[in-house]
Amino acid sequence: MTDTLTDTASGTGPEPGYPIDRSPHCPFSPPAGLRELQATAPLRKVRLWDDSDAWLVTRYEELRALAGDPRISSDILHPGYPQVSQGSLERARRQTSFIVMDDPTHARLRRLVTAPFTVRRIQAMRPAIQQLVDELIDTMLAGPCPADLVREFALPLPSLVICRLLGVPYADHAFFQRNSAALLNRNSAARATEAQRILMDYLDGLVGEKLARPADDLLSVLATGQVGPGLLERRDLAAIAMLLLVAGHETTANMIALGTLALLRHPEQLAALRATDDPARVAAAVEELLRHLTIVQTGLRRVALEDIDLGGQLIRAGEAVILAIDAANHDAAVFAEPDTLDLGRDARHHVAFGYGVHQCLGQQLARVELQVVYSTLYRRIPTLRLAADPAALPYKHDSIVYGVHELPVAW
Repeated sequence: MTDTLTDTASGTGPEPGYPIDRSPHCPFSPPAGLRELQATAPLRKVRLWDDSDAWLVTRYEELRALAGDPRISSDILHPGYPQVSQGSLERARRQTSFIVMDDPTHARLRRLVTAPFTVRRIQAMRPAIQQLVDELIDTMLAGPCPADLVREFALPLPSLVICRLLGVPYADHAFFQRNSAALLNRNSAARATEAQRILMDYLDGLVGEKLARPADDLLSVLATGQVGPGLLERRDLAAIAMLLLVAGHETTANMIALGTLALLRHPEQLAALRATDDPARVAAAVEELLRHLTIVQTGLRRVALEDIDLGGQLIRAGEAVILAIDAANHDAAVFAEPDTLDLGRDARHHVAFGYGVHQCLGQQLARVELQVVYSTLYRRIPTLRLAADPAALPYKHDSIVYGVHELPVAW
């Protein structure tokens, strides 16, 4: 490591609580308290909701080192794992997904769904995604003005895409969007647990339908090829489907809305993006927005399997670790003037999708969706503007995934 991490276990006072609240005046940047820890105590124990503690890693270099270290476990059922909320362990005991498992189980289950998310397969979806974007814009322009960009555009687009890919009826979108949002809420354990049960029951029933009447979709392929004796149980496939469905629309929807808000608040950057027809520049803009916004705001949760020396500080076996990717993406040692949104920056090495073997499976799909949106929406509606006081917007401070609940816009 470039710097020695010393005297960070006790710091200069009591352990700070985590997550740290964002400043209402800086909605696009990591919390000021997180940045302060990055500058003064980049490996520091923090206090969690249940009064347990965890090592918080805020620098880019150390975060990547730990994220790629096989001595760090992603197993949510492992003793010492830093749970996000009161109900997360209970829900994990009932049903969990491969993103919170370790190899070899993680690798085996992930391989089942890797093929549809390759770069080649996702690029082949670009024309269909472009058509959906254009149709949604046409519908929004034909409707009332102002409009809520979240409801009319940001949420429907990735929902439509992931529904078509999986074979989930889009007619059920209000149902699964409502329960997905509840599942990601950190402040209502009972509602999140109920949302998990509801979604699992729904998807388990859908898997049964695919077994009986397979169609041309991913769930049908998995149901007919992977469910059976010695393979997956129906409930296991339903858990995989829930992961893909929830992650496949919630994250991208929040990036569309929050990215649009950030661009409207930075008109010079928006003008540069609107003026270009260079796919490489659009792709670079997407990477910078992913870095700048980093919408996963509760960190990547891990637990040490062995003693690990990180820059002179010992993380002991069994101790909890949280990798603060939002802070790492604003590390000035890696990204010059990190709080500045610069669409011309080379931000490809950001960690918004994580790092290592658990890196986001759907990252290529998210990239293509965002590239199509950011290259189309502002050119189709060049007069797009915010139709609300930015300070009064309802931000998702209570969710694992950051964003806005609604975004009133006009044109």
